[in-house]
Amino acid sequence: MEKRGNGKNKHHHEHSLHEEHENHGHTAHDDHGQHGHSHGGHGHADHHEHMIEDFKKRFWVSLVLAIPITYLSPMIQMLFNYEVTFTGNMVLLFLLSTFVFFYGGKPFLVGAWDEIRTKTPGMMLLISLAIVTAYVYSTLTAFFIAGSDFYFEVATLIVIMLLGHWVEMRSVMGASKALEELIKLMPKEAHKIDASGNIVDVSVEELHPGDEILVKSGEKIPLDGEIFEGESTVDESMLTGESVPVEKGPGMDAIGGSVNGDGVIKIRVNKTGNDTYLAQVIQLVSDAESTKSRAQGFADTAAKWLFYVAVVSGIITLLYWAVTSDFEFALERMVTVLIIACPHALGLAMPLVTSRSTSIAAQKGLLIRNRIPFESAWKLDRVVFDKTGTLTEGNFGVTDIHPSNNVSEEELLKLAYSVETQSDHPIAKGIVREGKERNLELYDVTNYKNLTGKGLTADVNGSEIAAISPGAMRENQVDFDEETFDKLAQQGKTVIFILKDNELQGMIALADIIRESSYDVINELNNSGIETVMMTGDNSRVANYVGEQLGMSTVIAEVLPHEKASNVKQLKEDNNKVAMIGDGINDAPALAEADLGIAIGAGTDVAIETADVVLVNSSPVDILNIVKLSKASYRKMIQNLGWASGYNIVAIPLAAGVLINFGILVTPAIGAAVMSLSTIIVAINAQLFKID
Repeated sequence: MEKRGNGKNKHHHEHSLHEEHENHGHTAHDDHGQHGHSHGGHGHADHHEHMIEDFKKRFWVSLVLAIPITYLSPMIQMLFNYEVTFTGNMVLLFLLSTFVFFYGGKPFLVGAWDEIRTKTPGMMLLISLAIVTAYVYSTLTAFFIAGSDFYFEVATLIVIMLLGHWVEMRSVMGASKALEELIKLMPKEAHKIDASGNIVDVSVEELHPGDEILVKSGEKIPLDGEIFEGESTVDESMLTGESVPVEKGPGMDAIGGSVNGDGVIKIRVNKTGNDTYLAQVIQLVSDAESTKSRAQGFADTAAKWLFYVAVVSGIITLLYWAVTSDFEFALERMVTVLIIACPHALGLAMPLVTSRSTSIAAQKGLLIRNRIPFESAWKLDRVVFDKTGTLTEGNFGVTDIHPSNNVSEEELLKLAYSVETQSDHPIAKGIVREGKERNLELYDVTNYKNLTGKGLTADVNGSEIAAISPGAMRENQVDFDEETFDKLAQQGKTVIFILKDNELQGMIALADIIRESSYDVINELNNSGIETVMMTGDNSRVANYVGEQLGMSTVIAEVLPHEKASNVKQLKEDNNKVAMIGDGINDAPALAEADLGIAIGAGTDVAIETADVVLVNSSPVDILNIVKLSKASYRKMIQNLGWASGYNIVAIPLAAGVLINFGILVTPAIGAAVMSLSTIIVAINAQLFKID
């Protein structure tokens, strides 16, 4: 197992792990990115809902108008051998088709312009090429030149593409709201200490570097600064990944957005606005998401190449027949080629697979928020896991109990259980949880005292019981089994000592409990050739112990959020596909930077909003279902692409007239009939999508 650590985390790790109990004390985002719509971190769910409703409305209006267009179309009349003639029938057909072209086709035309502007041809440009060519040529044949009309093709292509996009958009969530969620983390007001020493509540925007503020117990710290008075423990876990609250005192840094513990502290502000720690995290997320949003999905990639094929084939066809035959025939052949190159079925092939796979994912406890990264999950080379709350439960649990001579394990735990009920420190909660699970008796506790940075004491049955740290043991010159302690400390465990009237009763070791499912997922990923990496803000001893227990390929410890994002960027080098799984604010930049960001469902809103996929059941083993579903989805898309474009590959040269001397020529009517059959086939094939 490769072990790496930055050693740059100025916010913690100044003391060894086995002294943590001493140091901390016992105190209480695609709108529709792959189809030409912008996608970024500033999107809103209501905007996405509006877009879905817009596509739905355009679809139904265009469908209703497509009925008379189909009935009036000379091509359909010829195909089904009937005739509709009345004064102004072609004018009516033109007006209906014009409305459908501009109203129903608007999203595609706007999307095509975006693709041209960003030089990323895709589905929108392919669709627009077909409908613009068909509409312009049909208008020419209706009023100016001889030839077949394609109004029916214009209407049906727009209707089918609108349906496909509506289905696809309805099956996925809206754009990420990660940036809004991050901004919500910051308090709106602060308790400012004025020149006279009075406390005045002011807006955070009114604060400047040098201002002094007071933070009460349980409150969020408004801005970055330096503590100049007071002591407390501060929970920075969601910001830095440190699993245990950090003991803070005068001269130490405080991070805006972290949560103050029991103490009252006074802070001198040194950073505001864009200079704050959380503002920099917001910028990291924004930068990473804007980079990721430029990626193209599988459907767009296929459409891009079909677009190139269509343009080249159309130009060659026009030039050839313009030289060897008359221009009107050449124009008709070119238009037929361009329309056939944009298969109706492709507009439904991918959206129907998308809808079906999203439904299956939901049944498996996977919430797909961004389709493009999910589609590539089958190509993953590395999976990066956060530790706290992802591979572990994020809660401390008792791992080892070592009673002294003449003291039973049960009695030792009873004493610790009884006094720790008075505290809400994570270590205390772990011991209380163990006591409850064992249904142990609680002794009456009186005279509880918190020893800042050392532990706590209380009176139990007339004796003073102390639960203290290794540092306090040495300070009080109480002997203990150093060999056993060192072994536990090397494993990254936090050890507390229980004393009765200053006589050692034993030691209890605790650690962040590793999820049972974590062993299975790491083992399966390693066996499948996917490298597993653990990256955490926690210290290296804890990280390496967990990494060794799980069999991780690589462990990277003591990293801040911006370092997590940069490490993910490094892991992506040499074209490696990297997924990141996390649950905290500190994971958000890395989730956005990764090719596939995966959030634990029980994590913070920020992590969830930044992620591409959310594990609803909060089990990391579901990463295996993501890979399996992505493979099945990709396979089904390839099948549907084959059905959707296979006919076109054959039909394009026939439409171009390569076999005209043998009496074989694809007419617009024949093309329409076969395209309809192709569309039905892909729709049925998509519904057969399933995974084991």
